[in-house]
Amino acid sequence: MKFSEVIGQKEVQERLMQMVKEERLPHAMMLCGPQGSGKMALAVAFASYLLGEDNAMVQKLEHPDLHFTYPTIKLPSMSSDHKPVSDDFAREWHELIMQGPYFTLDQWLTAIGAENQQAIITAGESDDLVRKLSLKSSQGGYKVSIIWLPERMNIECANKLLKLIEEPPTQTVFLMVCEEPDKLLETIRSRVQRIDVKKIQDEEIRQALIDRRGIDENSAQRISRLANGSWLKAVEALQAGTENEQFLDLFIMLMRLAYQRRVRDLRKWSETMAGFGREKQKRFLLFFLRMVRENFMSNFQQPELVYMTQEEENFAKNFARFINEGNILQLYDLANRAIRDIGQNANAKIVFFDFALQIIVLLIQK
Repeated sequence: MKFSEVIGQKEVQERLMQMVKEERLPHAMMLCGPQGSGKMALAVAFASYLLGEDNAMVQKLEHPDLHFTYPTIKLPSMSSDHKPVSDDFAREWHELIMQGPYFTLDQWLTAIGAENQQAIITAGESDDLVRKLSLKSSQGGYKVSIIWLPERMNIECANKLLKLIEEPPTQTVFLMVCEEPDKLLETIRSRVQRIDVKKIQDEEIRQALIDRRGIDENSAQRISRLANGSWLKAVEALQAGTENEQFLDLFIMLMRLAYQRRVRDLRKWSETMAGFGREKQKRFLLFFLRMVRENFMSNFQQPELVYMTQEEENFAKNFARFINEGNILQLYDLANRAIRDIGQNANAKIVFFDFALQIIVLLIQK
């Protein structure tokens, strides 16, 4: 993959290439930014740049000096003492990333049949990485280790990786692709050079939709605004029957039942939510936060500040007035607490039923 295939992010691209030209390339970097901003695309493009873009093995992402690390799960077929490593899922990873470097953790979990499991990076992975990187470069150049979502390392793995970063093998470059850097050990964060990747500019998404997907000008303009800097959201908006449509139905149902104080039906709603995998539950709560924000902003009658689909706008016409200064902060806090609880494996039925009951109280404050 070449830098020309990355959507936007010219500033970061130039910064990375300048480091190489000036011979001041850090041995460990961490690309941080929101989902859909193209962090993995940048990492793969930079790795290709370092290893030789025209190399056939690089183009197929099969270069022996390019190593990928990513969250994995333990399969029933694995022995009790086996610590899962990335190589256990190398085929699934290669198939996914060759489709394009813009994907989500949920897509990865689906690819390995782990929708309802918590994927982590184990200590076995760090041992494997130490072994791989101790070997000499097969081509006499760099060895590149791309670590996707390092915040999902368990503590044993993180400590072993720290030692590897402190004493890196010759001509080894670590590229971490991170979405929640605060969850990483401070000692690791202090030893890597952080590069913040911002949201993609609307204009760059609009142009990419036209050039890569053949979308007409008007549709591309609307989708680029709705995407809010995420190529993943832009692609999602193109797909018929998207998850967002399901989330909108659930959001509308929640608000109507809460307004009508139909507690028994809200319990059924919470049971429906509990039936989803935890990653999907968290995505709904993020959708909830977006809808709360957009409905609140729509009260100011400034369309350029609002990012909603036509269906979302239709509901907001009558509903937006219920989201106001009296409850928006509490609604945000409520959703963020639920995201935290789900992430900590709390009982989803209890989390969502309590969430729904508190919505009743907050809507009264209109």
